[in-house]
Amino acid sequence: MADETRTLTWQFELAWKLAQHHLPKLTDEACLWEPAPGSWTVRKSVDGQWRPDWSDTEPDPAPPATIGWITWQMIWWWSSALTASFTHPVPARESIAWPGSAEATVLHLGVLSRQWSTMLSALRDGDLRRPVAYPWPEPRPLGLMLAWANVELTKNITEIGVMRHLYEARR
Repeated sequence: MADETRTLTWQFELAWKLAQHHLPKLTDEACLWEPAPGSWTVRKSVDGQWRPDWSDTEPDPAPPATIGWITWQMIWWWSSALTASFTHPVPARESIAWPGSAEATVLHLGVLSRQWSTMLSALRDGDLRRPVAYPWPEPRPLGLMLAWANVELTKNITEIGVMRHLYEARR
């Protein structure tokens, strides 16, 4: 395994250890708790699917987000990054729904984690230089996308941790 792949794997494993501190403690109530008026969350739609609040132009300042919204975003970008890594078409944002409960969300994120780990361990010489057009409009090396995803995972888990602590502190 090349040094760069080892570093990416180490980053991911470190971020996932942080996730294990917060994800098992999630509840449905914590996932849907809105910390402020106008928070972005996930809502059950008429088709029974849980859909995120969304704007094609990000508001400035960005609204606070619920743990449900943050975990939906994780499922969206992580599923997209995995499919892009294998040069498959990235799923449309609208096709990604929140699983509907904390338990189902944690299970889904666990599946994505295992898929990510498997993908990282299967990388071969030269793979990290292969161009990938996700999450940017122009292709960049796969290694950059993987590094971005590890940082995004760390950021999202940190956001979940802050929201979980705030939710717990208010009680």
